[in-house]
Amino acid sequence: MPRNLTSTGEQNMADAGLAPVSALPGVGPVLAAALERIGITRIQDLWFHLPLRYEDRTRLTPIRDLRVGESAQVEGTIEAVERGFRFRPQLRVVISDDSRSMLCLRFFNFRRAQVEQLQPGTRLRCYGMVRHGAHGAEIVHPQYQRLAAAGVEVAESLTPIYPTTEGLGQKRIGSLIALALERLPADDELELIPASLRAPLHMISLREALLRVHQPPADSDVQALGAGRHPAQIRLAFEELLTHHLSLKRLRASVREHGAPRLAGDGSLRKALLDALPFALTGAQRRVSAEIAHDLAQAEPMLRLVQGDVGSGKTIVAAWAAMAAVESGFQVALMAPTELLAEQHLRNLAAWLAPLGIEPVWLAGKVKGKARSAALEALARDAQVVVGTHALMQQGVAFRNLGLVIIDEQHRFGVHQRLALRDKGREGARVPHQLVLTATPIPRTLAMTAYADLDVSVIDELPPGRTPVATVALSSARREEVIERIRLACAEGRQVYWVCTLIEETELLEAQAAEVAHAELSSHLQGLEIGLVHGRLKPAEKQKVMDAFRAGRCALLVATTVIEVGVDVPNASLMVIENAERLGLAQLHQLRGRVGRGSQASTCVLLYQPPLSALARERLTAMRETSDGFVIAEKDLQLRGPGELLGTRQTGRLEFRVADLARDASMLPQVQQVGSAMLADHPQSCERLVSRWIGGMARFAGA
Repeated sequence: MPRNLTSTGEQNMADAGLAPVSALPGVGPVLAAALERIGITRIQDLWFHLPLRYEDRTRLTPIRDLRVGESAQVEGTIEAVERGFRFRPQLRVVISDDSRSMLCLRFFNFRRAQVEQLQPGTRLRCYGMVRHGAHGAEIVHPQYQRLAAAGVEVAESLTPIYPTTEGLGQKRIGSLIALALERLPADDELELIPASLRAPLHMISLREALLRVHQPPADSDVQALGAGRHPAQIRLAFEELLTHHLSLKRLRASVREHGAPRLAGDGSLRKALLDALPFALTGAQRRVSAEIAHDLAQAEPMLRLVQGDVGSGKTIVAAWAAMAAVESGFQVALMAPTELLAEQHLRNLAAWLAPLGIEPVWLAGKVKGKARSAALEALARDAQVVVGTHALMQQGVAFRNLGLVIIDEQHRFGVHQRLALRDKGREGARVPHQLVLTATPIPRTLAMTAYADLDVSVIDELPPGRTPVATVALSSARREEVIERIRLACAEGRQVYWVCTLIEETELLEAQAAEVAHAELSSHLQGLEIGLVHGRLKPAEKQKVMDAFRAGRCALLVATTVIEVGVDVPNASLMVIENAERLGLAQLHQLRGRVGRGSQASTCVLLYQPPLSALARERLTAMRETSDGFVIAEKDLQLRGPGELLGTRQTGRLEFRVADLARDASMLPQVQQVGSAMLADHPQSCERLVSRWIGGMARFAGA
């Protein structure tokens, strides 16, 4: 990113924010490496490393006032400690407080030294999510501290919870951000949006927004913070949306400057493909195919997003487009975010293309040794179609003449990864065409902002024969009823998903939740083969379980949301989503799409923890009332819930830290106005905004 900063103020800003994190006391090579894993290399990256959520530890809640489904801080004395080994080791610690009410603290991962510290009579202060237990209220794996006596002061401000990584805990990242905030420049030096454009927005200053969002005082509006509607978050969301808009507009303009091969072809392979199919394309599929064919025949690169609901038939449209490239003598690469989804595409394409004499090449991380060498050699010589994962972008992967790149579930990659694969086919000023698929429907107004660098096509018609999925919402009090229903379904030879969700965005806690559910279901459903899949399993272990489920050897699959996309098991006709009230509509709809893929009547059970918030109740009602993904997307926008329209937070993607397209839709017209004015009159500020928010990924924003 150019740094030819001119004014003294701008230079001060560069000195303060662009200094490396190693300039902070206590940041050595090991800590700097941990920070770099989550995209933090400069001091300003710490300013914009924003909290995921907040914990209110400014007060203590009497145990008798605890509410299931809410997080709270309690203080009490240990009354009893019990170690158990039923199905798996566990530790139960019962505490009581002045209200003489009891609370159970349950641990599944613990050490002997920990047990020795938790003796009756010890005073504890604990924080965690309250849930129904076998003997009343309980907190699983609470955060806790031992107290010497009562009366220890509580926190003075809300506690921010940040995204972290291995070797970087909450206390460490919090203290580093506090040090970085001490170096925040004055308002005029920090602001990059010109005053003339900021004034009509009536927002607080960026400096004040950063201080408030990192250090919210105890009297802050907790509900507004939780919903992302606090003035500080609104100010930051606007700047982040603006940056995203600017980067994509610049990207589109720069990509359009390249040439691309004309992939007109003679139509023979496309006709042969359609003739060999056991079904006819829907009207929507034919319309979208025509739009793609028009783009491919041009000498400038296609940049087209195809939106289609779960099961709408996006893959066959992609296969048809691929044949246009092969007819023209060019190669096609299809990339998917997970091996599960990539293998699904490989099976479909292999079946469809076999009658045409085309065998897709497979390249994923698990392809090693001779098989990998053979795949790489085929790509460099005569391979026509390749299917794979991130492995397609690795060094050493070289194509003979890549003409079309197809990327599924774009929001799980990011713009820079799409560009990395595109560049594999760059020849001088010529680049491949790009086709992007997504099963996450986005209202058109939002798509124009979320994918400002892409043209948008919509497959808004489902193929005939798809079995509707009946959706029911049940309280967790009826859990045993649901488990009995699973037993009956499996006895009839059908298969079942049990999906575990947690609001905390860490794979460790999600894995623990799935392990607890697996142990519980194994004890209730003895004799059934029950598989377990979560994000912390090694790919080979995950694949082994998925293969067993796909082959029917496993009756029940307990999983985290890793199965949201890429699993096609027609015999699976029942899905249970635990804590469904914690998920956005878009993700619930994606998960539900894993059942109803065969001819049997299918059911999705949304298991929720009461009491439901008004927003959660509306979400579950919407799921019961419609299975149309576009209706659900509009409802998500109307509710302005935390729908994950562009994907979850994870290092390595161009994505949002604080903004939410559904919630912040009302800002989009102003974002576009300010963005147009800045691109025309303040290009240097545009570059610095992109550098500030995207950091090390900034080079891709102008690629």
